[in-house]
Amino acid sequence: MATKIIIDTNFLFIPSRFRLDIFEELNKLQWQNVEPALLSPTYQELQKLAKSNSVKLSKQARLGLKLAEKCQIVEVERKGNESNDDLILRMAQEWKCPVATNDKELRKRLRSVSVPVVFLRQKSRLEVEGNV
Repeated sequence: MATKIIIDTNFLFIPSRFRLDIFEELNKLQWQNVEPALLSPTYQELQKLAKSNSVKLSKQARLGLKLAEKCQIVEVERKGNESNDDLILRMAQEWKCPVATNDKELRKRLRSVSVPVVFLRQKSRLEVEGNV
């Protein structure tokens, strides 16, 4: 059975910043079969960033959108004034699945509720914090 992993926006920027194939690396981790999932608001955020005035950010977001094609895009609704991070946290708890992010604050919040986190370690490899 595949392990669903929620992908955060900044995680899709790793390949352009550090020349690392995140999907290949995800499959090297402790799971047999990884199913990367991108929440619809995260996908929309990438689309917005791709139109950014910052050339660098726009380029990274466009590459992120290309990488998003390898993910299952899951339609989810925000509750009230829920932020992307709040939504990722809620869905990870509901689905009982890990989250791939490099956002320090989000990582802390996820770990505080025992959600495993995949993150970039030493700009060269992915690592898992916590147990599934």
